[in-house]
Amino acid sequence: MRSPLPRRQPERRGLRLWPVRRVLVLAFAAAIASAAAVFTAGWVLLGVQGLTPEHHIGSRTLFDLAKLAFGVVAGAGALVALVVAYRRQRVDEDGALREATRLHTERFTATVSQLGDGSEAVRLGGVYALAGLADDAPTRDLRQTCIDVLCAYLRLHYTAEADLPVGDEDARHAYLAQREVRHTVIRLIRDHLRLSPEDPHSWQGHQFDFTTVTFDGGDFSHAVFSGGTVNFFGAVFSGGAVNFRGAEFSGGKVTFRDAKISDGLINFYGAVFSGTRVDFCGAKISGGKITFRNAKISGSMVDFRGAALSSGVVSFRGANVSAGRVNFFGAVFSGGTVNFHSSKINGGTINFHSQFSGSTVDFSDAEVSGGTVNFRDAKFSGGAVNFYSAKFSGGTVDFHSSRFDGATISFSGARFDGATVDLSTVSGTPPTGLIPTYEGPLPAGLSLPPDWYAAEA
Repeated sequence: MRSPLPRRQPERRGLRLWPVRRVLVLAFAAAIASAAAVFTAGWVLLGVQGLTPEHHIGSRTLFDLAKLAFGVVAGAGALVALVVAYRRQRVDEDGALREATRLHTERFTATVSQLGDGSEAVRLGGVYALAGLADDAPTRDLRQTCIDVLCAYLRLHYTAEADLPVGDEDARHAYLAQREVRHTVIRLIRDHLRLSPEDPHSWQGHQFDFTTVTFDGGDFSHAVFSGGTVNFFGAVFSGGAVNFRGAEFSGGKVTFRDAKISDGLINFYGAVFSGTRVDFCGAKISGGKITFRNAKISGSMVDFRGAALSSGVVSFRGANVSAGRVNFFGAVFSGGTVNFHSSKINGGTINFHSQFSGSTVDFSDAEVSGGTVNFRDAKFSGGAVNFYSAKFSGGTVDFHSSRFDGATISFSGARFDGATVDLSTVSGTPPTGLIPTYEGPLPAGLSLPPDWYAAEA
């Protein structure tokens, strides 16, 4: 195995100082301007009307003038000394930083070589050493470089357990050893993301590149992703649970674009999303489960545009969506389940401009009290959409120009208490449990195609 190298090394720039002559001129100019301002302010505050001319001065006045002259000279000398001392301090600090950077680079080179060692124990030691080196990094860029190398280690070729040769004990032993090192990397990243931003060892706000990494588990629970980008682009989730339980996402971006979820679990249970974007655009979900159960989505975007769900579950059960957006625009649902059971939608938008040919979308016991649930132009040719016992007390549920052709759509037990639920331009088979069996007006806010209601009446 080759030692993983960082993709970039921060450029170390030398100390840049202005010429001393220019600094002294500016310093004297600033001192004179300050003295003039103070003198003028005193003159105004004391209400001075003018000066009394004196043609003859005494020895005391002469002595005061001499003291003033010496004071000016002493002040000028002190100002020069201050400027020189400041420049010397800057030079000393830069020298200390250069020395710290040199020592860091030496340690970095030795530590990175450990990650390419054939021994599990040496690689594991290298991971801990690199995390410690990141904590001690003299600059933020050098810390980022250490983080980049840890992420690069995860991107190395990795054979999941399901792909191991049957009965090959040596291959399984090597797999378990490598898995232990990889999960240690993930655990160390999580531990540093749990630290408060004021902690000198916190890694919050840094970039984490997990592009094309194969995950068979990993624990990011209660980590805080504030700012920066966490990139799972093209990652493969082939087993185990990748756990974001209780994690906080504020600002920045977390992308799972084009990820492949074929097994296992991606768990956002109880996670809090505030002012961030979680991107599953183009993801292929062919098994396993992505759950946002009991998550709080406020002012954020959870984006499944262009995703393909052929089996498995995407669950927002019990989630609270307020002033956020969950977007399935252009997604293709040919199997599996999208679950909003018992969720609370009191702001923001949930967008299902999609094609449903075999999936189940479940809003059973959900409560829509604000915001918009959008099924505009959706096509239902199979599967089921359930609004069992859902409560519509505010906001809008829009099925404009949708087509129900072969899917099972049910509003049994649904309650309409003020929300706008618009199916007036829907074509196809009427849903069950939606059209009243008695003669009379529709519930407030509910709009149906005239031929549906007329046929039942």
